[in-house]
Amino acid sequence: MSAPAPPAPAASAAPASAAPAASGERRLPPVTQLGMVSLALIVAAGIYLSAHLPNHVSLTPAIVLLAVSALVLAGNLASLSRVRGFAWGAFFAVARWAALAYLVIAGMIEYVFLRNHTSGGPLVVLTLSLLVFAVHVPVLIAFTVARYQEP
Repeated sequence: MSAPAPPAPAASAAPASAAPAASGERRLPPVTQLGMVSLALIVAAGIYLSAHLPNHVSLTPAIVLLAVSALVLAGNLASLSRVRGFAWGAFFAVARWAALAYLVIAGMIEYVFLRNHTSGGPLVVLTLSLLVFAVHVPVLIAFTVARYQEP
């Protein structure tokens, strides 16, 4: 009697590009995905406030969205800061110029809020939302460039 044949190895459903160790790619945190979540939350808060201005608006939903977005931003920055062997020189070179551009954009949007007589709580929430926007977009741009650079 012959012994039964060993089972055939199972075929992997994942494509070869999904194995970063095999292809030499390094594992990076989901900076882009978290950045998009953070920006979506900020946009939702801005749309909510804009839809109700100039009338009285409850700030609670916008504050909650802003707080969650800021937490996602903080977590994103923390996870990115722990990456070893990252092209930090390229990251900061790109981030500086992108931050300058987005601070100008945020300043122009803030001017529009002031010009349209937005004041009080809505102005504070919108200003803080612009701050998250002006930090996260340059981080996303710089990460996208630096992830493909040699450290």
